[in-house]
Amino acid sequence: MISKQTKIKVNNIEINYLKVGNGPQTLLLLPGALGSIFTDFKPQIETLNREKYTIVAWDPPGYGFSRPPDRDFSPGFFYRDADYAISLMKSLQIDKYSLLGWSDGGITALIMASKAVDRVEKLIVWGSNAYVTEKDIELYEKIRDVQKWSPRMRQPFINLYGEQYFSDTWNAWVDSFQIILKENGGDICREALSKINAPTLILHGAQDPLVPMEHPVHLHTKIKYGSLEIYPEGKHNIHLRYAELFNSAVDDFLAEDL
Repeated sequence: MISKQTKIKVNNIEINYLKVGNGPQTLLLLPGALGSIFTDFKPQIETLNREKYTIVAWDPPGYGFSRPPDRDFSPGFFYRDADYAISLMKSLQIDKYSLLGWSDGGITALIMASKAVDRVEKLIVWGSNAYVTEKDIELYEKIRDVQKWSPRMRQPFINLYGEQYFSDTWNAWVDSFQIILKENGGDICREALSKINAPTLILHGAQDPLVPMEHPVHLHTKIKYGSLEIYPEGKHNIHLRYAELFNSAVDDFLAEDL
């Protein structure tokens, strides 16, 4: 199933996005670091019910086909992504929507839900965190060298970006969190959490090698209407590894009365 991606000018950047389905509930899918529409969300785009949902997925600025420009990791980049995503939905004339955010995309979704309070109906995040610790940075440093990644993990990014852009951008990503730890005490978006009014489902793989369990627990503690579900054997990509189970959890949560 090939769905057509297209571009729309949002502020000063040509943003690549995909829109499929014609259901009454609109979902915006937000990919993780260096992620893109189909590298990150193929099982959701292909399997979620298009009569229930209108599905929008995007490539954040500097990722996927939302290039140029190259990715900008200068301070506040998650807040900029959130502003672009909110503007994208305005440009598409979509007033109300729910958010599905993975990893970095979950951070962007948390910020969006804190800013566009009257627009975001529900929020689903997984593999996400509102701050980083020394321990987190150590985990990132272990995977800084993309040459040490397994070919299965590495190849989709090489296909999308070429080796140089992939390696340079990943290094810049690790550097950006070093800066957040050093200059911001590790705070990514802690202040956003108390402003979120949307019912929120936090999903997490207990074996996630990048995001220790303290992070989903923190989100659950700080978000007013948050619920937490753990996948005991799950790692970072539970929505890909357990796609059927994950999609079912999404369906159930979105079907609950607001």
